[in-house]
Amino acid sequence: MSGVKPNLSVNVGGILMKNPVTTASGTFGFGPEYAPYLDLNRLGAIVVKGITLLPRTGNPTPRLAETPAGILNSIGLQNPGVERFISETLPFLADYDLPVIVNIAGDTVDDYALLAEKLSRASGVGGLEVNISCPNVKKGGMQFGSDPTMAAEVTRTVKASTGLPVIVKLSPNVTSIVAVAEKVAEAGADALSMINTVLGMAIDIKKKRPMLGNLLGGLSGPAVKPVAVRAVWQVYREVKLPIIGMGGITTAEDAIEFILAGATAVAVGTANFVNPRATMDVLEGIENYLCENGIEDISELTGLAQKS
Repeated sequence: MSGVKPNLSVNVGGILMKNPVTTASGTFGFGPEYAPYLDLNRLGAIVVKGITLLPRTGNPTPRLAETPAGILNSIGLQNPGVERFISETLPFLADYDLPVIVNIAGDTVDDYALLAEKLSRASGVGGLEVNISCPNVKKGGMQFGSDPTMAAEVTRTVKASTGLPVIVKLSPNVTSIVAVAEKVAEAGADALSMINTVLGMAIDIKKKRPMLGNLLGGLSGPAVKPVAVRAVWQVYREVKLPIIGMGGITTAEDAIEFILAGATAVAVGTANFVNPRATMDVLEGIENYLCENGIEDISELTGLAQKS
């Protein structure tokens, strides 16, 4: 295979990506924040920060707490609302040659339907990532994500409201992530995104009170990677949908581990805070791995560890 570049392109539920590397929602802003540090065109796709119908100011501060091998966050889906996103952010992203996947969140099922309808009419949206699993919003997210029946209802409603590919983002904070995955697959999901953050807490022993203003937050970073790889492994065995794997991916080796477990694509999240070019490092490392091992197509690796 000397001198021949491997095929890195993947298809995630109808979203064609030039390579399997994308961004985890909430860790890459809307794109302009990282544009000075890397060529966004090199990404397989961009998943933007979560969008709601109306602007949100987010949770009280402090919103971040560093933990061993990760961070706790309690941002609370701060965002400008869907109308400003459509008018201000989509025109910027239109200059780039990559699919734009919009993460959507709501307090009610109707919220998700309205978001899907509005974004379907907007130019430049390549797919929707349905956030039913955010652990730091007091209403909405976790209620939908922890109940397989409710998760299916949201999925079914979004599918009926859009012609765009629908990716459902799953929570690890459930008894059985496989049960939720099966229900959203039955409801028509085109792909799965997993995992969202793990519910956690930290207490300042000097101040003798919780470190986060919202008390609880979502744990992300390398600490959650074994949990995420396990979840991808289990769901891949039971549900025949493409998976975007995420949770503690810092290096190409991490990403390849997810792909071997069953992921079609991967998302880099918390690592972006430490290294703005983390996505590029992961992408280049994956390509080098394929070349060094004589692998002609990235798809040859998907789920390969399950077959050994």
